Amino acid sequence: MNKALSREIGRKLAEAQRILVVSHIRPDGDAIGSLLGMGLSLLESGRETQMILEDGVPATLRHLTGSDKIVRQAEGVFDLTVVVDCSDMERAGKVLDGRGQPDINIDHHITNLSFATLNLVDEEAVATSEILAQNLPEWGLPLPQGSVDALLTGILTDTIGFRTSNMRARTLRIAADLMDAGGNLPELYRKALLRKSFNAVRLWGSGLSNLQREGKIVWTTLTLADRKKAEYPGWDDADLINLLSYLNEAEIAVVFNEQSKKKVKVSWRAQSDKDVSQVALRFGGGGHKAAAGAEVPGTLDEVQKRVLAATRNLF
Repeated sequence: MNKALSREIGRKLAEAQRILVVSHIRPDGDAIGSLLGMGLSLLESGRETQMILEDGVPATLRHLTGSDKIVRQAEGVFDLTVVVDCSDMERAGKVLDGRGQPDINIDHHITNLSFATLNLVDEEAVATSEILAQNLPEWGLPLPQGSVDALLTGILTDTIGFRTSNMRARTLRIAADLMDAGGNLPELYRKALLRKSFNAVRLWGSGLSNLQREGKIVWTTLTLADRKKAEYPGWDDADLINLLSYLNEAEIAVVFNEQSKKKVKVSWRAQSDKDVSQVALRFGGGGHKAAAGAEVPGTLDEVQKRVLAATRNLF
């Protein structure tokens, strides 16, 4: 990691008194974890801080302390704007419209576009929460219990419980430090990764009944009708993609999640050395080598044909 860059970010944070912290639309565990981890730390240090998510906090992560402090729209003027776990400005949604170039971008995605004045992007980190767990103390910022729990949750969710191929010994040491600071790993693991609502499992049922395979690729669809039938309140796939990613017969799993009659959310997971982030980039998305996503305009059938054709080219 660039030590000079880290020191400069620490200096900027120390000088600012009113700070805006933002993460991406359709937030996952690392988006929430890094947003709360940094935001609660700044609040504890006495800075006036607003934490913003255009789509709000998903129900599965509202158990985290401080989640009720996250709002959907920023108000006022800020000394500093920090964007976390976000590979490009568009991923932040409209919350940054009219606010100019962000000051600081902290992320771990290989597809990050370095869109801020200062860009701390560590592609080897398993989660943005890992980067913050390392750097917040070095920046002279405290780690209150809420930040500890949020950062540990971010690491847990982005590694699916320390199971992804980019896991390193350093990550386990950072998680151990967070446990020493009071993080209850078993309880956070249970709440973030194991608990599922009745309606989420009903949605899984629809997805599993639509499952298809061709060679080393498996895929399924979730339609608007499937979501209505399951009475599932979110627009995500209820982590179905992670379930499919461990099928013995497939190296790549894809979920096509219909958002409207003209837009589909596509999620990829890879077990092998195939780089699905490059496919996602072709469709305006991004992510990691083994996990990526994109929102693709078009009908479900149109998007499925185009995406599967591009995914087949990886073999």
